[in-house]
Amino acid sequence: MTLDDIYAGLTEIFHDVFMRGDIVLTPELTAADVEGWDSHKMIEIVIGVEEAYDLKLETRELDSLNNVGDLARIVMKRGSHRP
Repeated sequence: MTLDDIYAGLTEIFHDVFMRGDIVLTPELTAADVEGWDSHKMIEIVIGVEEAYDLKLETRELDSLNNVGDLARIVMKRGSHRP
């Protein structure tokens, strides 16, 4: 699984969670950059990532997330497959 594969999978998850297809993921993208990205959407993103990549994100990992790049790195390190 490459980083491009991960971003493609994460993009699909984000499009599903926000029910819109115009979100373009970059490593620097944060919740402040996406209208409607609140704590509820973050939970949906986490659940989507855990299901898609067959992993359970740990609290310390979630606490360390500052942007999409951080999430992609965790998936790259621990994920087993892509959506």
